[in-house]
Amino acid sequence: MAQAVLSAPDLTAHGIADPGQVHWNLGTAALYEHAVRRAEGVVAESGPLVCLTGVHTGRSPNDKFLVREPSTASNVWWGKVNRDIAPAQFEAVKQRMLGALRGRELFVQDCFAGADPEYRLPIRIITERAWHSLFARTMFLASPAGETDPGHAPGFTVIDVPSVEADPASHGTNSPVFILLNFAERLVLIGGTSYAGEIKKSIFTVMNYLLPLRDVLPMHCSANIGADGDTALFFGLSGTGKTTLSSDPERRLIGDDEHGWTASGVFNFEGGCYAKMINLSAEAEPEIYSTTRRFGTVLENVVLDPRTRQLDLDDDTLTENTRGAYPISFIDNWVPSGQGGHPRNVVMLTADAFGVLPPIARLTPEAAMYHFLSGYTAKVAGTEKGVTEPQATFSTCFGAPFMVWHPTVYAKLLGDRIAEHGSRVWLVNTGWTGGPYGTGARMRIAHTRAMINAALSGALDDVPYQADARFGVDVPRTCPGVPADVLIPRDTWASGADYDAQAGRLAVMFTENFERFAAQAEPGIKAAGPRV
Repeated sequence: MAQAVLSAPDLTAHGIADPGQVHWNLGTAALYEHAVRRAEGVVAESGPLVCLTGVHTGRSPNDKFLVREPSTASNVWWGKVNRDIAPAQFEAVKQRMLGALRGRELFVQDCFAGADPEYRLPIRIITERAWHSLFARTMFLASPAGETDPGHAPGFTVIDVPSVEADPASHGTNSPVFILLNFAERLVLIGGTSYAGEIKKSIFTVMNYLLPLRDVLPMHCSANIGADGDTALFFGLSGTGKTTLSSDPERRLIGDDEHGWTASGVFNFEGGCYAKMINLSAEAEPEIYSTTRRFGTVLENVVLDPRTRQLDLDDDTLTENTRGAYPISFIDNWVPSGQGGHPRNVVMLTADAFGVLPPIARLTPEAAMYHFLSGYTAKVAGTEKGVTEPQATFSTCFGAPFMVWHPTVYAKLLGDRIAEHGSRVWLVNTGWTGGPYGTGARMRIAHTRAMINAALSGALDDVPYQADARFGVDVPRTCPGVPADVLIPRDTWASGADYDAQAGRLAVMFTENFERFAAQAEPGIKAAGPRV
């Protein structure tokens, strides 16, 4: 039976009066016990804790709001991504939440975001669910289990109470779900949803605002490091292979999702990984698959046999967005410091379902900024209701939902870093070749790995290149381990005219999307886009 661990500090500074038992910095085993005791999850046959998130099986981007207040109002990129809410409405939601916590059993984790001590943000995560506390402890850089530090002064606090819902009519929210960020109060309120990823991404949003104030570029990317100490970054949206391609047995993993680039190098924001689990196999993803057989992994919405407790990673009955949170130390090739030097290579991944972008291309600094601002990938038919043919998707900076400043702020920081350190930038298409989705074939992962290995090793430095007249990028004519006819996308199509028509369609989509940034972007960046 789990025993209560009472805190040395208290929660009065956060306005939480008369709570029930408060469990402070519990470790993994104790949180397992509490989660099972409270019927929040079950232990699978192989060791992980399996929990359900209910109706919300993913993030709720339309329910995230930032308080519009004097200290941040002129800095925030207000609009569809950063919706505003009035201080009075935030206060009303907060009082509702604080009132609901009277007598409530609570779980607290004092953690940090940021592996670099100079830029580390102390955070406090207060939750009503034991498994959410375990998720936070897994994803962030945690304090020692069972210990409290009276000197831990959180730079930001997250209060996560899924059982509390907002009233849209009086609180100005979009629905009963709310993710509210208040930079003046250094406080995040989350309610109405049990999806644990909201905790992780709220702190990422916070870092995306705070770090540019210190001339640090926050990035939605993975990072690894080679045997000779060369760091590589991998930007990419969901489905492009960011996690897969950065998990390389020949290179060590710095982190799989969120990093900062400082004057000294790069650092991971987190202490854990948060990977999609659907259709995971030991053959395709051996390291990530092994984490589903580990005590300490938290699995969300993964189906298991109620009798044997064996997992079925292929079952998407609950959602296709099944997730697993696990300590990064579960990956054999990991970097304990969570830090690396300045990137020698930057890889921008796209899954082009139109089948027209080259499988790998070298970008000029201006083209790198163009594609960073564009953040292109494509949805394919069947991925969402109503999607019957490939649809272009643009998520600026490869993470629009979490960017607080105008995208050009992040683009300038990236451009300055690339110029200062001479980083090479590559555009890699992990999507389709020989035709669009439904006609062509998905790029072979073996070919993609060979191209990335060649780029990172320098094997593509001295090969001949061919300019792509439509997309304005330089395409290598040869690459070790890759047939030459794969490298030029037009050559893989049965009809060159069909390729030209499809490429023209995508070029128009790029151009129309970039109009959002045309006024702020430098002329050279705008000119680096596709030719219509």
